[in-house]
Amino acid sequence: MADSIKKRGQKFIRKFSRVSLKASSEGKEHIKENLIGRISHIENIRLLVLEWSLLVAALIMLAVTQSIWFRDTYSEDVFSSGGAYTEATLGDVSSLNPLFATTNSEKTLSRLMFATLATIDYSGHPGIGLAASILPSEGGRVWTVKLRDNLKWSDGAPLTNEDVLFTIDLIKSPSVNSIYDSNLANVKVAENENGEIVFTLPSVYADFISALNIPIVPKHELDDADPKTLIEDTFSNTPVTSGAFSFNALQSAAGGNEKVYYLSANPNYYKGRALLDSFAVHTYKDKDSVVSALNSGAVTATAELSGPDADKVVAGQFIKKNSSLNSGAYIFFNTASEIVKNKDLRTAIRQGINLEEIRAVAPDTTALNYPLLDSQIDLSGYPEIPGQDREAAKATIADNLGDGTMGLEIATINAGYLPAVADKLAEQLRDLGFEVNVSKYEENQEFISNIISKRSYSILVYDIELGADPDLLPYYHSSQTTASGLNLSNYRNALVDDLLLGARDTLDEALRAKKYEAFLRYWVNDVPAIGLYQPNLTYIYNRNVRTFSDNVRLVTELDRFTDITDWAAAKETKNKTP
Repeated sequence: MADSIKKRGQKFIRKFSRVSLKASSEGKEHIKENLIGRISHIENIRLLVLEWSLLVAALIMLAVTQSIWFRDTYSEDVFSSGGAYTEATLGDVSSLNPLFATTNSEKTLSRLMFATLATIDYSGHPGIGLAASILPSEGGRVWTVKLRDNLKWSDGAPLTNEDVLFTIDLIKSPSVNSIYDSNLANVKVAENENGEIVFTLPSVYADFISALNIPIVPKHELDDADPKTLIEDTFSNTPVTSGAFSFNALQSAAGGNEKVYYLSANPNYYKGRALLDSFAVHTYKDKDSVVSALNSGAVTATAELSGPDADKVVAGQFIKKNSSLNSGAYIFFNTASEIVKNKDLRTAIRQGINLEEIRAVAPDTTALNYPLLDSQIDLSGYPEIPGQDREAAKATIADNLGDGTMGLEIATINAGYLPAVADKLAEQLRDLGFEVNVSKYEENQEFISNIISKRSYSILVYDIELGADPDLLPYYHSSQTTASGLNLSNYRNALVDDLLLGARDTLDEALRAKKYEAFLRYWVNDVPAIGLYQPNLTYIYNRNVRTFSDNVRLVTELDRFTDITDWAAAKETKNKTP
């Protein structure tokens, strides 16, 4: 049986082999006869071959195009988690401890790495940060703060009341000399039996919640540090953080003109982990270096360029977004200086200058006539500011100057449109009969110490932060005419002092409005300053990233980080929902 099967198998194999050889031979003959043998005839049908080739290519391209088009109808590229964002900032970084942040670079790093008790919310009003609630009592003299539950530092340690009380003790310590010490002057702080932190003020302060916009530092990292040398502690180089990002590494570029601070997303951030994996802060010493970094593609964005400086960014991949700030640019008269201490002369200057021409050198800004913004408080009306009367102004100025001439010293900083505004103002003042000298400074500690603190100017062209809530006491109360105060006009008026204190000391919005309306009448009559415009933040960023939303209302430039958890630099393709 087995032999029979074997023989039939061998017979089948021999037959299959013969058939295969015959097919192979016939195939070769067919190819030789119908393909190789006819290649020489292709020249006769080359046009037909070309037409068919083009038709096939067109069909393939149409199929590919249709596939791409249909893909776009059911899918889209959306921002997703991951990626790195890089921002250029100005100024050196002496410490990463947020209690000492003074330069723009330090303030940016502080905001990214450290959360605050209170903060500015999306609407541009004071809101809660690390605090779950901040409630006033006794008319605004006592403020009670309750922290959110389950707060953590970037190293996983719990963030508690102890950290808050420890931070406040450091801020209030004369040995530390923190930038936040004025926020808490004469304020008593203690923890009550309910586990809340109670701030008791020496007097009522309606806007104290804004004073609580202070970063908290970890007690478990700094408890053994000497307050006198706190800025030199290792924490200043490798901090434990509570903000959206934690410190990762520092890189110094060749030549020392640039340093890069690499930050990583903090999974313990109370608002949730940021979409971005990392955020790199590139610090530069001057604006030209920032411009070069943008044009070369070294950084993703910057908030450091405005006005003419922003126009130097020519790379096509960048978008320039202008967002209004709660700030104001003003002409401040030093009422203690020899020339402009005369109210009639200040009034004549306001009467003689053409504000429209001056504002024209600051395009894309909003005219600002008063020291308050409509968004801060609802007033029933504003006092009228007298219009321009150049000839009457010249006559008054001539009467005050007599036969001689008096020189005006105008000071300003090299930022935005301020230099151009100062030059235009000087041009008009010379036409009114004054000798004028304009000095332009870099905005640094030397400028603060030598110009601002000493009030070394007749006129200062400068912009100031007006805040989310109106509080004009720092700028126009006589107690702020000291070297450390911000009364840039050296303005003194006892009645104004009472009005500003009264407005600060009440939570009654209607009463505050009446006091500010009365203050404005004195402000217009005494002319300590002239309003120019409300500046914008010009944020320049790469079109391939997502930055702060247009719905975020900025009070200061740092408020661009309000929705930092939603910023993105990575994209992925996702199917659309039908």
